[in-house]
Amino acid sequence: MKLKSLLMGAVAAASLAPAAFAERGSDGQVNIIYWQAPSILNPFLSGGTKDIDASALVIEPLARYDPNGNMLPYLATEIPTVENGGVSEDLTSITWKITPGLKWSDGSAFTAHDVKFTADYCMHPEGGCAQVTKFEGVTNVEAVDDLTVKVTFDKPTPFPYGPFVGGESPIIQKAQFENCMGAKAPECTEANFGPIGTGPFTVDEFKPNDVITMSANPNYRDPAKPAFAKVLFKGGGDATAAGRAVMETGEFDYAWNLQLAPEVIAQMEAGGKGTPVAGFGPLVERIMLNQTDPSPELGPDERSVKRGHPFLNDPAVYKAMSLAIDRPLLVEIGYGKAGKVGCNWVPAPAAFNSDTFDCSVQDIDAAKAMLEEAGYKDTNGDGVRETPDGKPMKILYQTSTNAVRQDFQALIKEWWSQIGIETELRNINASVFFGGDPGSPDTFQKFYADVEMYANTFNGTDPQSYLANGLCDKAPTPASQWQGENISRFCDAEFDELHAELTKTAGLEARAEIGKRLNDIMVEKGGMIPLVHRGRLSAHSNTLGGVNLNVWDSEMWNAADWHRIK
Repeated sequence: MKLKSLLMGAVAAASLAPAAFAERGSDGQVNIIYWQAPSILNPFLSGGTKDIDASALVIEPLARYDPNGNMLPYLATEIPTVENGGVSEDLTSITWKITPGLKWSDGSAFTAHDVKFTADYCMHPEGGCAQVTKFEGVTNVEAVDDLTVKVTFDKPTPFPYGPFVGGESPIIQKAQFENCMGAKAPECTEANFGPIGTGPFTVDEFKPNDVITMSANPNYRDPAKPAFAKVLFKGGGDATAAGRAVMETGEFDYAWNLQLAPEVIAQMEAGGKGTPVAGFGPLVERIMLNQTDPSPELGPDERSVKRGHPFLNDPAVYKAMSLAIDRPLLVEIGYGKAGKVGCNWVPAPAAFNSDTFDCSVQDIDAAKAMLEEAGYKDTNGDGVRETPDGKPMKILYQTSTNAVRQDFQALIKEWWSQIGIETELRNINASVFFGGDPGSPDTFQKFYADVEMYANTFNGTDPQSYLANGLCDKAPTPASQWQGENISRFCDAEFDELHAELTKTAGLEARAEIGKRLNDIMVEKGGMIPLVHRGRLSAHSNTLGGVNLNVWDSEMWNAADWHRIK
């Protein structure tokens, strides 16, 4: 099947697993390669997809989303609803029933107390939790009994499935993490690198930014799964090497995020060892605009915290920067059929995709005129404009190391130079950039640059928690251990008020209308410049069965079902 036809559908077709495996561990070892290497196995301390996916092999949520966006119970007996009594009539609480008999990989019982603890851990006022938006509006989490947990909200909440649903909101073991609360969370290296879980695998050894070895969980709830006895999870290298390792050499069984030109993918597939799998979800490559001052002259408690930026807060500037970009060309050279022109923060599901903006046409002359009219002039004749108060328009543009991203940087630098903005380029190893280490100056959360480029997405088909990443209080700061997903430090009262309205609004049509307005505020007021709506593209070996690419949850969501095709 060719890449084009893969991407014409929503997701790749499922490879059906047999009704039962012969026995747990009977298929030997599966080899997985993520060229962005995991740096931690605690997704509450990293928003990086690489870390969320690696941890998904070990720790699990109460419920997940399937490849069609439907919610599935995982550790719970069913999805709570008003109809089955799991969601209160007034929509202020949700009660989850845990499947009896579940065990952690160490053999101890999994209980509602672990679920409550997970909430307390993420919501701790002295800590920083990368997934705290999942708990927006939560006032209390109560272990009613060992198998029942009740989540209470501060107001009627029509979509109460933020906490404990999807790969970004798994359950961690209270016994392992109870001494790792608040500011101590990043210090618990042993727990963060080797969490005890309920998932199909357990961690044998974790070498950050390099390799993870895992074994089948002896206490996994299905005695016939997982089929694989061992996992080798290799990190590092680049997307090209990862794709070749699956589709040409057969050295690995699964390669994630093959951010490569379409002709390269086609050449690799011709190698005959593997198959690309793809689908469009809400993944967007974008440029984040720093709303704060990243000047290195400021101290660590002010840099990328002190408001505001010398000129990026001006609509004339960020709109001119956006207008100067040729998005159709970026799609063509970077993604082909695996990309579309992206004008929105939330391009999917379709109900939430705003039609307000048309960013498909580049107009250098209009961008120059916009800056000129706003008082940004090249008074020195050196090709670089100055702000009305005399500061040169020079910016640092950073991203992770990747061939497509560096191509994008080079093109955008040239386009911005044509409108009088001088750009310095910087690329950072992806494992470090997305790592979330509060001690590193190079993470995307620290944002020690003027603009930075990356892509991210969200679990599920309702973007309420994802849109909460634009709330004023979700900005990474020293006080939050530099955790938080409001990377631009965007802060707008209208946005905050509208998001509060979303949390209490029922009905898809009404929720989608608010979601589109939130998207429009973020783009219109300069939180980001969307570039490309990207398809997820990975590859699996032709001997790996059970793979079902999921654009609404972790790609590792059903690794327990993976097996070797003989």
